[in-house]
Amino acid sequence: MLVYRGRDVAAGGRTMEKNAITYADSGVDIDAGNALVKRIGPAARATARPGTMAGLGGFGALFDPRAAGFDDPILVAATDGVGTKLRIAIDTGLVDTIGIDLVAMCVNDLVCQGAEPLFFLDYFATGKLDVDEATRIVEGIAAGCKAAGCALIGGETAEMPGMYGAGDFDLAGFAVGAMERGTALPAGVAEGDVLLGLASDGVHSNGYSLVRGIVAGAGLAWDDDTPFGADTLGEALLAPTRIYVRPALAAIRAGGVHGLAHITGGGLTENLPRFLPEGLGAAVDLGAWALPPVFRWLAEAGGLDAAELLKTFNAGIGMVLAVDQARADALAALLAQAGERVVRLGRVEAGSGVRYSGALR
Repeated sequence: MLVYRGRDVAAGGRTMEKNAITYADSGVDIDAGNALVKRIGPAARATARPGTMAGLGGFGALFDPRAAGFDDPILVAATDGVGTKLRIAIDTGLVDTIGIDLVAMCVNDLVCQGAEPLFFLDYFATGKLDVDEATRIVEGIAAGCKAAGCALIGGETAEMPGMYGAGDFDLAGFAVGAMERGTALPAGVAEGDVLLGLASDGVHSNGYSLVRGIVAGAGLAWDDDTPFGADTLGEALLAPTRIYVRPALAAIRAGGVHGLAHITGGGLTENLPRFLPEGLGAAVDLGAWALPPVFRWLAEAGGLDAAELLKTFNAGIGMVLAVDQARADALAALLAQAGERVVRLGRVEAGSGVRYSGALR
């Protein structure tokens, strides 16, 4: 049977009226997708950097690493999402900074390899495209890219009715960076290296399944006043992940950085060993910094002991650098001048894993 809009043409030439269905009728609005591309164009163009070769709209995105200043580049790729922090953004409608989280989770990983982030692509999927909301989300992604110095050169918007509930959406990000051949990190981590911690801006983007459980157990709603500071609880918990790229790259280029660890899922306990060679461990003084109020509240409200807190959350430290002890003072000053709050956490020592001393305060 050959189907035309409004009529069926059947065998034998007999015709009958029929209500045809279009792609829009089935829940996919191509016009809305086109409108979104136009709306986000200025934000994407604002992230352009040396090496960017084309704008949005092509079948693929182009980038020239040599034009970005690399002679013999090795590419480094990372992909991530923002976990169930997304649930809070959806439930509160506060979606303007969730894109910053998405970028941060990828580019902070790249810089741990010694790579400079070059470009970023996003994947945004929803059941029904809300152009205004999607624009706010992508503008957040662009803001994160600008903070990291990388270009937003493409992405995908997928409208999939039946896959997502009303108002729901998902985000994933993909970042590519580069470094000169032979400069990959970690390298040269040695006993006696000083551990410099960079303060976090809150919970960042890990541990939110536990966060949501604690909030529910406390009988609180996202629009309630926060028990640990200003703003509503939802606003406080949606504070975006800090982007450490520019200060970290400045420290690497200054010399003396042997390794970096982005403190994400697994906390200090699981992430510090990722830059430690066999036979070496990390000695961390828990009294070296004050636990931020959000983590103190989570620990108290959730009945978490120190071990659980340090293995689930960043506990106030979002990035750690292992640096040559002779360069520690100079690098700490450089990072502080770049706007980071720097904590001397401890040292690299013989052994394995992370050994904690003192108590969280």
